[in-house]
Amino acid sequence: MIKVFTGLNQILTLSEAQRKDGRNLLPEDLSLVTQGSVVFDENSILWVGEQKSIPLEYQSAKTFDLSGHVLTPEIVDSHTHLVFGGDRAQEYADRLNGKSYEEIAKRGGGILLTMNQTNSASLEILFNEACSRIERIHSYGIGTIEIKSGYGLNFDKEFQISLLIDRLKKQFAPRIQILNTFLAAHDVPKSFGTSAQYLSQVVLPLLEKLAPLKIIDAVDIFHEKNYFTENDVKMLFEKAQSLKIACKSHADELNDNDGATLASSYYALSADHLLKISDSGIKNLSESSTVATLLPGTAFFLGKPLAPARKMLDARVKVAIASDYNPGSCHCDNLLLIASISAAQLKINQAELWCGITLNAAHALGLKNQGAIVVGMKPRFSLFKTESLSHITYNWGRNFSVSLP
Repeated sequence: MIKVFTGLNQILTLSEAQRKDGRNLLPEDLSLVTQGSVVFDENSILWVGEQKSIPLEYQSAKTFDLSGHVLTPEIVDSHTHLVFGGDRAQEYADRLNGKSYEEIAKRGGGILLTMNQTNSASLEILFNEACSRIERIHSYGIGTIEIKSGYGLNFDKEFQISLLIDRLKKQFAPRIQILNTFLAAHDVPKSFGTSAQYLSQVVLPLLEKLAPLKIIDAVDIFHEKNYFTENDVKMLFEKAQSLKIACKSHADELNDNDGATLASSYYALSADHLLKISDSGIKNLSESSTVATLLPGTAFFLGKPLAPARKMLDARVKVAIASDYNPGSCHCDNLLLIASISAAQLKINQAELWCGITLNAAHALGLKNQGAIVVGMKPRFSLFKTESLSHITYNWGRNFSVSLP
Protein backbone atom coordinates (compact mmCIF):
# COMPACT_ATOMS: atom_id res chain seq x y z
CA MET A 1 0.00 0.00 0.00
CA ILE A 2 1.25 3.48 -0.86
CA LYS A 3 1.10 5.99 1.98
CA VAL A 4 1.60 9.74 2.05
CA PHE A 5 2.74 11.71 5.09
CA THR A 6 1.91 15.33 4.48
CA GLY A 7 1.78 18.71 6.23
CA LEU A 8 5.05 18.09 8.06
CA ASN A 9 6.68 21.17 9.59
CA GLN A 10 10.05 19.80 8.57
CA ILE A 11 11.49 16.67 6.99
CA LEU A 12 15.13 15.90 7.76
CA THR A 13 16.15 14.25 4.50
CA LEU A 14 19.97 14.17 4.90
CA SER A 15 20.10 13.84 1.12
CA GLU A 16 23.31 15.85 0.84
CA ALA A 17 24.85 13.99 3.79
CA GLN A 18 24.12 10.72 2.03
CA ARG A 19 25.69 12.03 -1.17
CA LYS A 20 28.82 12.93 0.82
CA ASP A 21 28.93 9.48 2.49
CA GLY A 22 28.38 11.07 5.89
CA ARG A 23 31.71 12.93 5.83
CA ASN A 24 32.77 16.60 5.88
CA LEU A 25 29.28 17.75 6.77
CA LEU A 26 28.16 21.37 6.94
CA PRO A 27 25.00 22.56 8.75
CA GLU A 28 23.15 22.91 5.44
CA ASP A 29 23.72 19.20 4.74
CA LEU A 30 20.68 18.53 6.93
CA SER A 31 18.77 19.10 3.65
CA LEU A 32 15.58 20.12 5.44
CA VAL A 33 12.27 20.29 3.59
CA THR A 34 9.65 22.59 5.15
CA GLN A 35 5.92 22.01 4.79
CA GLY A 36 6.87 18.70 3.31
CA SER A 37 5.47 15.37 2.25
CA VAL A 38 6.91 11.92 1.75
CA VAL A 39 5.41 9.10 -0.31
CA PHE A 40 6.39 5.50 0.34
CA ASP A 41 5.28 1.89 0.25
CA GLU A 42 6.34 -0.96 2.52
CA ASN A 43 9.68 -1.33 0.75
CA SER A 44 10.98 2.06 -0.27
CA ILE A 45 10.56 5.82 -0.36
CA LEU A 46 8.92 6.84 -3.64
CA TRP A 47 8.98 10.64 -3.45
CA VAL A 48 9.85 13.43 -1.02
CA GLY A 49 9.45 17.19 -1.36
CA GLU A 50 7.26 20.17 -0.60
CA GLN A 51 3.61 19.38 0.05
CA LYS A 52 2.43 21.58 -2.81
CA SER A 53 4.46 19.53 -5.29
CA ILE A 54 3.12 16.01 -4.63
CA PRO A 55 2.85 14.28 -8.04
CA LEU A 56 -0.68 13.72 -9.29
CA GLU A 57 -0.19 9.94 -9.33
CA TYR A 58 0.06 9.91 -5.51
CA GLN A 59 -2.70 12.33 -4.62
CA SER A 60 -5.31 9.58 -4.25
CA ALA A 61 -3.09 7.42 -1.99
CA LYS A 62 -3.84 6.95 1.72
CA THR A 63 -2.79 10.25 3.30
CA PHE A 64 -1.90 11.19 6.88
CA ASP A 65 -1.91 14.84 7.91
CA LEU A 66 1.10 15.32 10.19
CA SER A 67 0.91 19.07 10.69
CA GLY A 68 2.86 20.11 13.77
CA HIS A 69 5.35 17.27 13.41
CA VAL A 70 8.94 16.75 12.31
CA LEU A 71 9.99 13.60 10.42
CA THR A 72 13.55 12.28 10.54
CA PRO A 73 15.28 9.17 9.28
CA GLU A 74 14.88 6.47 11.90
CA ILE A 75 17.24 6.93 14.83
CA VAL A 76 19.67 4.03 15.19
CA ASP A 77 21.39 3.00 18.41
CA SER A 78 24.29 1.02 16.99
CA HIS A 79 25.92 -0.08 20.27
CA THR A 80 24.01 -1.50 23.26
CA HIS A 81 24.46 -4.31 25.80
CA LEU A 82 20.84 -4.46 26.93
CA VAL A 83 20.60 -8.19 27.74
CA PHE A 84 21.92 -8.51 31.28
CA GLY A 85 20.94 -9.57 34.77
CA GLY A 86 21.17 -7.52 37.96
CA ASP A 87 22.70 -4.06 38.23
CA ARG A 88 25.90 -2.32 39.30
CA ALA A 89 24.50 0.69 41.15
CA GLN A 90 26.96 0.25 44.01
CA GLU A 91 29.87 0.40 41.57
CA TYR A 92 28.72 3.78 40.32
CA ALA A 93 28.69 5.02 43.90
CA ASP A 94 32.16 3.51 44.42
CA ARG A 95 33.49 5.36 41.36
CA LEU A 96 32.04 8.62 42.66
CA ASN A 97 33.88 7.84 45.89
CA GLY A 98 37.22 7.54 44.10
CA LYS A 99 37.56 3.94 42.87
CA SER A 100 38.66 3.44 39.24
CA TYR A 101 36.93 1.14 36.74
CA GLU A 102 40.08 -1.04 36.70
CA GLU A 103 40.22 -1.24 40.54
CA ILE A 104 36.59 -2.31 40.71
CA ALA A 105 37.16 -4.97 38.06
CA LYS A 106 40.17 -6.39 39.91
CA ARG A 107 38.14 -6.99 43.08
CA GLY A 108 35.45 -8.96 41.21
CA GLY A 109 33.28 -6.13 39.94
CA GLY A 110 32.82 -4.86 36.43
CA ILE A 111 31.85 -7.14 33.58
CA LEU A 112 32.54 -10.29 35.61
CA LEU A 113 29.98 -9.25 38.26
CA THR A 114 27.35 -8.83 35.56
CA MET A 115 28.43 -12.22 34.21
CA ASN A 116 27.56 -13.81 37.56
CA GLN A 117 24.25 -11.95 37.80
CA THR A 118 23.34 -12.85 34.22
CA ASN A 119 24.19 -16.52 34.68
CA SER A 120 22.03 -16.58 37.82
CA ALA A 121 19.01 -15.20 35.93
CA SER A 122 16.63 -17.43 33.99
CA LEU A 123 16.35 -16.92 30.24
CA GLU A 124 12.72 -15.88 30.67
CA ILE A 125 13.66 -13.15 33.14
CA LEU A 126 16.41 -11.95 30.81
CA PHE A 127 14.00 -11.94 27.87
CA ASN A 128 11.23 -10.07 29.70
CA GLU A 129 13.60 -7.46 31.09
CA ALA A 130 15.11 -6.96 27.63
CA CYS A 131 11.62 -6.50 26.16
CA SER A 132 10.90 -3.74 28.68
CA ARG A 133 14.20 -2.03 27.88
CA ILE A 134 13.57 -2.21 24.13
CA GLU A 135 10.10 -0.66 24.49
CA ARG A 136 11.50 2.16 26.60
CA ILE A 137 14.30 2.83 24.10
CA HIS A 138 11.78 2.80 21.26
CA SER A 139 9.65 5.37 23.09
CA TYR A 140 12.43 7.93 22.51
CA GLY A 141 12.09 7.56 18.74
CA ILE A 142 14.80 4.92 18.29
CA GLY A 143 13.71 2.23 15.86
CA THR A 144 16.86 0.24 15.07
CA ILE A 145 18.80 -1.21 18.00
CA GLU A 146 21.97 -3.29 17.99
CA ILE A 147 22.18 -5.74 20.91
CA LYS A 148 25.40 -7.48 21.93
CA SER A 149 25.79 -10.73 23.83
CA GLY A 150 28.72 -10.90 26.23
CA TYR A 151 27.49 -11.27 29.79
CA GLY A 152 27.30 -15.06 29.83
CA LEU A 153 31.02 -15.64 29.16
CA ASN A 154 30.67 -19.39 28.98
CA PHE A 155 29.76 -21.60 26.04
CA ASP A 156 26.22 -22.51 27.05
CA LYS A 157 25.03 -19.12 28.31
CA GLU A 158 26.54 -17.18 25.41
CA PHE A 159 24.83 -19.59 23.01
CA GLN A 160 21.52 -19.10 24.82
CA ILE A 161 21.87 -15.31 24.84
CA SER A 162 22.56 -15.23 21.09
CA LEU A 163 19.38 -17.27 20.59
CA LEU A 164 17.55 -14.94 22.98
CA ILE A 165 18.58 -11.87 20.95
CA ASP A 166 17.33 -13.61 17.82
CA ARG A 167 14.04 -14.21 19.63
CA LEU A 168 13.89 -10.50 20.47
CA LYS A 169 14.56 -9.68 16.83
CA LYS A 170 11.58 -11.78 15.73
CA GLN A 171 9.38 -10.52 18.57
CA PHE A 172 9.74 -6.86 17.59
CA ALA A 173 10.03 -7.04 13.80
CA PRO A 174 9.23 -5.07 11.74
CA ARG A 175 8.21 -2.28 14.17
CA ILE A 176 11.66 -2.30 15.79
CA GLN A 177 14.67 -3.58 13.89
CA ILE A 178 17.20 -5.48 16.00
CA LEU A 179 20.75 -6.45 15.04
CA ASN A 180 22.41 -9.40 16.82
CA THR A 181 26.11 -8.93 17.64
CA PHE A 182 28.21 -11.78 19.05
CA LEU A 183 30.42 -10.43 21.86
CA ALA A 184 31.47 -13.55 23.73
CA ALA A 185 34.95 -11.92 23.69
CA HIS A 186 33.84 -9.27 26.19
CA ASP A 187 36.05 -10.29 29.12
CA VAL A 188 38.10 -13.29 30.20
CA PRO A 189 36.55 -15.39 33.01
CA LYS A 190 38.92 -16.07 35.89
CA SER A 191 38.73 -19.81 35.18
CA PHE A 192 40.88 -19.26 32.07
CA GLY A 193 44.58 -18.56 32.30
CA THR A 194 44.82 -16.40 29.18
CA SER A 195 42.60 -14.61 26.71
CA ALA A 196 43.89 -16.88 23.92
CA GLN A 197 42.80 -19.94 25.90
CA TYR A 198 39.28 -18.57 26.40
CA LEU A 199 39.11 -17.55 22.75
CA SER A 200 40.15 -20.96 21.45
CA GLN A 201 38.04 -23.01 23.90
CA VAL A 202 34.84 -20.94 24.00
CA VAL A 203 34.57 -18.00 21.59
CA LEU A 204 35.70 -19.55 18.32
CA PRO A 205 33.95 -22.93 18.75
CA LEU A 206 30.75 -21.14 19.72
CA LEU A 207 30.91 -18.88 16.68
CA GLU A 208 31.31 -21.96 14.50
CA LYS A 209 28.20 -23.46 16.12
CA LEU A 210 26.15 -20.29 15.68
CA ALA A 211 27.21 -19.46 12.13
CA PRO A 212 25.06 -22.10 10.36
CA LEU A 213 21.98 -20.76 12.17
CA LYS A 214 22.36 -17.44 10.28
CA ILE A 215 21.33 -15.37 13.28
CA ILE A 216 24.54 -13.43 13.94
CA ASP A 217 24.86 -10.06 12.19
CA ALA A 218 28.37 -9.22 13.41
CA VAL A 219 31.10 -10.25 15.84
CA ASP A 220 32.71 -7.86 18.32
CA ILE A 221 35.68 -8.01 20.71
CA PHE A 222 36.93 -5.92 23.65
CA HIS A 223 40.41 -5.09 22.34
CA GLU A 224 42.09 -3.60 25.42
CA LYS A 225 45.09 -4.21 27.65
CA ASN A 226 44.26 -6.94 30.22
CA TYR A 227 41.33 -8.09 28.06
CA PHE A 228 41.96 -9.21 24.45
CA THR A 229 45.16 -8.77 22.47
CA GLU A 230 45.92 -7.86 18.89
CA ASN A 231 46.47 -11.54 18.11
CA ASP A 232 43.10 -12.39 19.67
CA VAL A 233 41.41 -9.80 17.45
CA LYS A 234 43.09 -11.17 14.34
CA MET A 235 42.06 -14.74 15.19
CA LEU A 236 38.43 -13.76 15.76
CA PHE A 237 38.17 -11.49 12.72
CA GLU A 238 39.74 -14.07 10.42
CA LYS A 239 37.35 -16.72 11.69
CA ALA A 240 34.38 -14.37 11.24
CA GLN A 241 35.46 -13.42 7.73
CA SER A 242 35.82 -17.08 6.80
CA LEU A 243 32.21 -17.50 7.95
CA LYS A 244 31.13 -14.35 6.05
CA ILE A 245 30.16 -12.50 9.24
CA ALA A 246 30.93 -8.79 9.63
CA CYS A 247 33.32 -7.51 12.33
CA LYS A 248 33.23 -4.73 14.92
CA SER A 249 35.62 -3.77 17.71
CA HIS A 250 35.73 -2.06 21.10
CA ALA A 251 38.94 -0.12 20.52
CA ASP A 252 41.28 2.43 22.10
CA GLU A 253 39.04 3.13 25.07
CA LEU A 254 41.32 2.60 28.06
CA ASN A 255 44.64 2.79 26.18
CA ASP A 256 45.86 3.57 22.70
CA ASN A 257 46.71 0.13 21.35
CA ASP A 258 46.16 0.92 17.67
CA GLY A 259 42.77 -0.75 17.82
CA ALA A 260 41.22 1.60 15.27
CA THR A 261 43.98 0.83 12.78
CA LEU A 262 43.57 -2.90 13.28
CA ALA A 263 39.78 -2.70 12.89
CA SER A 264 40.03 -0.69 9.68
CA SER A 265 42.61 -3.10 8.25
CA TYR A 266 39.98 -5.84 8.51
CA TYR A 267 37.27 -3.60 6.99
CA ALA A 268 35.33 -3.72 10.25
CA LEU A 269 31.91 -2.10 10.21
CA SER A 270 32.93 0.07 13.16
CA ALA A 271 35.53 0.76 15.80
CA ASP A 272 33.82 1.93 18.99
CA HIS A 273 34.81 4.11 21.99
CA LEU A 274 38.14 5.59 20.71
CA LEU A 275 38.76 7.80 23.75
CA LYS A 276 42.52 7.24 23.37
CA ILE A 277 42.77 7.02 19.58
CA SER A 278 46.08 8.13 18.04
CA ASP A 279 46.62 10.43 15.09
CA SER A 280 47.64 7.42 13.00
CA GLY A 281 44.43 5.65 14.03
CA ILE A 282 42.40 8.66 12.90
CA LYS A 283 44.25 8.74 9.58
CA ASN A 284 43.60 5.04 8.97
CA LEU A 285 39.91 5.40 9.78
CA SER A 286 39.66 8.40 7.44
CA GLU A 287 40.91 6.26 4.57
CA SER A 288 38.56 3.36 5.30
CA SER A 289 34.85 2.54 5.35
CA THR A 290 35.03 1.70 9.08
CA VAL A 291 32.75 3.95 11.11
CA ALA A 292 34.09 5.58 14.27
CA THR A 293 31.32 5.04 16.80
CA LEU A 294 31.60 7.46 19.70
CA LEU A 295 30.03 6.61 23.06
CA PRO A 296 30.03 9.89 25.01
CA GLY A 297 27.63 8.56 27.64
CA THR A 298 30.35 6.15 28.77
CA ALA A 299 32.91 8.92 29.12
CA PHE A 300 30.39 10.94 31.15
CA PHE A 301 29.53 7.92 33.32
CA LEU A 302 33.19 7.09 34.00
CA GLY A 303 34.26 10.72 34.37
CA LYS A 304 36.70 10.55 31.44
CA PRO A 305 37.50 13.01 28.62
CA LEU A 306 35.45 12.58 25.48
CA ALA A 307 36.84 11.12 22.26
CA PRO A 308 38.44 13.70 19.91
CA ALA A 309 35.39 13.99 17.68
CA ARG A 310 36.31 17.26 16.00
CA LYS A 311 39.73 15.95 15.07
CA MET A 312 38.17 12.85 13.51
CA LEU A 313 35.50 14.77 11.64
CA ASP A 314 37.99 17.27 10.25
CA ALA A 315 40.07 14.33 9.00
CA ARG A 316 37.05 12.98 7.06
CA VAL A 317 36.36 10.06 9.41
CA LYS A 318 32.80 8.78 9.22
CA VAL A 319 31.46 9.29 12.78
CA ALA A 320 28.44 7.76 14.52
CA ILE A 321 27.14 8.24 18.07
CA ALA A 322 25.62 5.44 20.14
CA SER A 323 24.50 4.96 23.74
CA ASP A 324 26.59 1.97 24.91
CA TYR A 325 23.65 1.25 27.22
CA ASN A 326 24.90 -1.32 29.74
CA PRO A 327 24.73 -1.98 33.50
CA GLY A 328 28.22 -0.84 34.42
CA SER A 329 29.77 1.95 32.36
CA CYS A 330 26.74 3.74 30.88
CA HIS A 331 23.40 3.00 32.47
CA CYS A 332 21.60 5.48 30.21
CA ASP A 333 19.40 4.16 27.41
CA ASN A 334 18.39 7.50 25.84
CA LEU A 335 20.60 8.09 22.80
CA LEU A 336 18.95 11.40 21.93
CA LEU A 337 19.67 12.71 25.42
CA ILE A 338 23.31 11.58 25.25
CA ALA A 339 23.83 13.07 21.78
CA SER A 340 22.14 16.35 22.71
CA ILE A 341 24.17 16.84 25.90
CA SER A 342 27.49 15.83 24.36
CA ALA A 343 27.20 17.77 21.09
CA ALA A 344 28.63 21.05 22.37
CA GLN A 345 31.59 19.32 24.04
CA LEU A 346 32.22 17.14 20.99
CA LYS A 347 32.10 20.38 18.94
CA ILE A 348 29.82 18.89 16.30
CA ASN A 349 27.31 20.74 14.15
CA GLN A 350 23.65 19.80 13.69
CA ALA A 351 24.26 17.82 10.50
CA GLU A 352 27.06 15.85 12.15
CA LEU A 353 24.87 15.19 15.17
CA TRP A 354 21.85 13.93 13.23
CA CYS A 355 23.90 12.01 10.68
CA GLY A 356 25.71 10.40 13.63
CA ILE A 357 22.53 8.87 15.03
CA THR A 358 20.86 8.02 11.71
CA LEU A 359 22.86 7.60 8.49
CA ASN A 360 26.32 6.85 9.89
CA ALA A 361 24.87 4.79 12.73
CA ALA A 362 23.05 2.66 10.15
CA HIS A 363 26.31 2.24 8.23
CA ALA A 364 28.01 1.12 11.48
CA LEU A 365 25.62 -1.84 11.36
CA GLY A 366 26.06 -2.50 7.65
CA LEU A 367 22.64 -1.02 6.83
CA LYS A 368 23.33 0.97 3.68
CA ASN A 369 19.65 1.16 2.69
CA GLN A 370 18.45 3.44 5.49
CA GLY A 371 19.42 6.61 7.31
CA ALA A 372 18.24 9.23 4.82
CA ILE A 373 14.82 10.19 3.47
CA VAL A 374 15.58 9.92 -0.22
CA VAL A 375 13.97 8.01 -3.06
CA GLY A 376 14.86 4.32 -3.04
CA MET A 377 15.83 4.13 0.63
CA LYS A 378 14.00 1.96 3.16
CA PRO A 379 11.05 3.84 4.69
CA ARG A 380 12.19 3.78 8.31
CA PHE A 381 11.33 7.03 10.07
CA SER A 382 11.18 8.68 13.48
CA LEU A 383 8.37 11.17 14.16
CA PHE A 384 8.36 14.03 16.67
CA LYS A 385 5.50 16.30 17.70
CA THR A 386 7.35 19.63 17.84
CA GLU A 387 7.91 22.80 15.85
CA SER A 388 11.31 22.12 14.38
CA LEU A 389 14.29 19.78 14.33
CA SER A 390 16.27 22.16 16.54
CA HIS A 391 13.70 21.85 19.33
CA ILE A 392 14.37 18.12 19.65
CA THR A 393 18.01 18.47 20.71
CA TYR A 394 17.47 21.85 22.44
CA ASN A 395 15.12 20.35 25.04
CA TRP A 396 17.47 17.94 26.82
CA GLY A 397 15.67 14.89 28.14
CA ARG A 398 12.23 15.97 26.91
CA ASN A 399 10.57 13.34 24.76
CA PHE A 400 8.76 14.61 21.65
CA SER A 401 8.64 11.20 19.97
CA VAL A 402 5.25 9.88 18.84
CA SER A 403 4.21 6.68 17.11
CA LEU A 404 4.10 6.58 13.34
CA PRO A 405 0.57 6.30 11.90
